[in-house]
Amino acid sequence: MLKRREFVAGLGGAAAWPLMARAQQPDQGADQIRRVGVLMFGTPNDPISGALVAALREGLDKLNWHDGRNLRVDVRIGPDVEAIRVAAAEIIGLKPDVIVSRSTVVTKALQERTTSIPIVFLGAGDPITSGLVASLARPGGNITGITDVYYTIGGKWLEMLKEAVPGLTRFGIVFNPDLTSPTYFPSIEAAAAQYDVQAVMLPVRSAEDIERALDRFAAEPNGGLVTLPPAPVRAARELIRTIALKYRLPAIFQNKSYAIEGGMMSYGPDGEDIFRRGGPSYVDRILRGAKPAAMPVQFATRFELAFNLKTIRAMDLDIAPALFSRADAKID
Repeated sequence: MLKRREFVAGLGGAAAWPLMARAQQPDQGADQIRRVGVLMFGTPNDPISGALVAALREGLDKLNWHDGRNLRVDVRIGPDVEAIRVAAAEIIGLKPDVIVSRSTVVTKALQERTTSIPIVFLGAGDPITSGLVASLARPGGNITGITDVYYTIGGKWLEMLKEAVPGLTRFGIVFNPDLTSPTYFPSIEAAAAQYDVQAVMLPVRSAEDIERALDRFAAEPNGGLVTLPPAPVRAARELIRTIALKYRLPAIFQNKSYAIEGGMMSYGPDGEDIFRRGGPSYVDRILRGAKPAAMPVQFATRFELAFNLKTIRAMDLDIAPALFSRADAKID
């Protein structure tokens, strides 16, 4: 678990994003091409992964690192853990100057294969508990980045779904036991006790698990779903949304991309902002000679609440007006 002192240090680092992201001319000659690897879960046509990579390129471009001119960005996306391990070896074999990763599992796959190439994680979980860094203030190795773990966000998802649909009394917590950080669960259990509702753990690893777990959960009334990171592959996300719609299970997801795809509602760190501002600032500094060991881990600072209006209508739901009015995005 992250220590309070280090949590505060992380918040201080996060506030530095705008200052770190000043556009400057790269110190390297214009004819020298630097190399950045990108590794994350997803599929080739995954809109979430595509949007994040586009945001990273946009942020780098603003810092005068132009893909195809003085920079080459090599992207590898894997749908599962085994594919990520293969892709990690491939990315390292390209000998990039820095690697950008998303999620703890992806970063661990890289960490197991290199202790020298700088790695910047964007949106990983608790980096201390997982062994990615020694401390938030001084990571101490070849890895640093931005964490999106806040102790209370798991409970916040339950709270917001309860606020959106007050009649819910049961919450199915959908997670992959091999990938999801345990730091989410204490706040979920606390929120369930506070609101006198039931939190039902639904561990899933496959499409068959998802169908079986959600079918069983939906057999009793007044249920809603809370999905925990990391993001499942697109087919699994679609399956969760399809089953939720079939049984009219209100569901909350971890970021706006899910709402865009059809999820009822989402709340979480703005992933595109992390990739557009925070990530490029780290990459820029490393390409200029900074060492990850001395670059503090930062926290995501921008959060978004989004609703999918089409899904809400299909479920014939009335979302609580006070919460609905606070939405950052209403997608139709």
